[in-house]
Amino acid sequence: MLTVLIDYDSGNLHSAEKAFQRMARETGAGEVIVSSRAEDVARADRIVLPGDGAFPACRAALLQDHAALFEALMEAVEEKARPFLGICVGMQLMARMGHEYAATPGLNWIAGEVRPIRPGDSHLKVPHMGWNDLVIDAPHPVLDGIVTGDHAYFVHSYQMEMDDPAQRLAHVDYGGAVTAVVGIGTRIGTQFHPEKSQKAGLRLIANFLAWAP
Repeated sequence: MLTVLIDYDSGNLHSAEKAFQRMARETGAGEVIVSSRAEDVARADRIVLPGDGAFPACRAALLQDHAALFEALMEAVEEKARPFLGICVGMQLMARMGHEYAATPGLNWIAGEVRPIRPGDSHLKVPHMGWNDLVIDAPHPVLDGIVTGDHAYFVHSYQMEMDDPAQRLAHVDYGGAVTAVVGIGTRIGTQFHPEKSQKAGLRLIANFLAWAP
């Protein structure tokens, strides 16, 4: 089995690569590689889309600067139903639209839009950065063994506001509910960084590597 972490110049993938490779070794889940090659994405059994930075920049890097890679991703996820995990901005790109700097279309996989975090408590700072307690909203195989109160590590100034509550699998409280995990069909996304979230994050990675939707 091959898991591909897509490299589209969206940030440093070193820690994510190491975390996924570690859990693949521990669970016997096959090979994990980081690649910017369309042919690797086309043959992947599982696909991970990380993302750091601004929504429009990540979208342009994927859709314009790496067009062949993007086409391979869409075919693998939409036509072949390969399991997909979006991380941070990679999750945000799953939305219908992002509103960072300018209205920017997303992949339209999740019924929601990405907008600035506006905590109800004026003492809470933006970006939302550091550890927060997950609240599990709905069961999912990738969340097996992860429970309300488990900690995850966040770094973001924008959040996905959901149109369909059934597609929100978990949230955190940060002056109001902030979406933490989304999912539909063979696609799931985490606003937090599982590779930096210690026990809960490594459990999520292991679950994703074992997921057979």
